[in-house]
Formats: sequence, structure tokens, C-alpha cells
Amino acid sequence: MRIGIFGGSFDPVHYGHLLLAECCREQARLDAVWFVPAAVSPLKTGHQSAPAEDRAEMLRLAIAGHEAFSVSTIEIDRGGLSYTADTLRQLVAEDSDRALFFPLGADSLVDLPRWRQPQVICTLATPLVVRRAGAPEPDFDALATIVPIERIEQIRAAQIEMPTIELSSTEIRRRVAQRQSIRYQAPRAVEKYIETHRLYTAVCETDEV
Repeated sequence: MRIGIFGGSFDPVHYGHLLLAECCREQARLDAVWFVPAAVSPLKTGHQSAPAEDRAEMLRLAIAGHEAFSVSTIEIDRGGLSYTADTLRQLVAEDSDRALFFPLGADSLVDLPRWRQPQVICTLATPLVVRRAGAPEPDFDALATIVPIERIEQIRAAQIEMPTIELSSTEIRRRVAQRQSIRYQAPRAVEKYIETHRLYTAVCETDEV
């Protein structure tokens, strides 16, 4: 099984997340993509997000009907700060026969060496570096300090291209807080869930994709 492990806050999930996951599924020939909402992102400890259970439920609503997509609450169940290396290590311990892949935005590639145990991440899973159509190739040399050249070339060969779509969870939260429309930015079921549960009533200034 070739499994994509798509982690993030998903606060809330939007069509950009879904399109990225589908591009990865198709181009990397993945059997499944698991959306893994973080319990607490180590990069956003000061950010008051929607509760983890709400973020997971919005994901379930967003991917309903896609047979290859599912939600894993492994990080929520573990609690505390959510580190990708810990998650991948746990998944491999549960089933070492799965081939794991890790979708990663091209803009995050340069930061990967500063993540917790980046060597472990690149060993246990193949990063799928996603770049926008027409954008220059990402700087894979940023990985030179953590993986050998042979692994860098494998990661380069696995890169994914997706159409340009300018959507942001931060902007969606801001629009909700200001009572502006988010129609066609997130699935309708997610939009109604936000409305029904009165999520994002205060503006957050933290940028995210």
C-alpha cells in the first residue's frame, strides 16, 4: 500500500487542501491519502484554533464520498505537540510494509531541515514536494544537510505539480469573523458546520495555507 500522510492544522480544511491531496494521489499513484489533523502544531502554539474534534469532523465532511481519502486522529489521540517524525515512527511500527509519502508545500521545503528530526521524516516517508503550476523548481539543495544526494534525487523525482489556487485558512477565519462569505472556498458542508457551531468568531493573525 502506498499511503500519503497529509498533516496539518486544517483550521479549517478548504479546497486548496483537497486539490493538493488529489494531485498527490493521482501523480504519486497513492492507494490512499490519510488526513492527519494536528492536536497542537509546534509552529502555532499561540494560535487559538478550533477544537481538534471540530477540525477532524470538518475533514470528514469535506472528504465524504472519496473512497481513497480518510481521516486519521493519531495525533489528536496522542495529544500534546504533534511532530511529524513521531507520527511516522508510530505508523511504521504499526505496519512496516506500507510505503509512506508526505505531502509538503514547496514553500515549506526550505524549513524542513529545522523541523524535529528531519532525517527521520525523510527516511520513513518520501516527501512529495508540491509546487504550483508555472512556478520554478523548488530548492532541493535545502535538504543537503539532512539526507544524501541519492535521497535528494529520489525526492526531486517524486515532486508534484498542482494548479495555482489562492486559498488560506487564515483568510477563511478572518472572513467568518467579519461575517463575509466563504462560499466556494471550503466545501458547503464545512461552511455549514462552521456556521452551526459558531467557529472562528475572532480574527487570527497567523498566516497559513
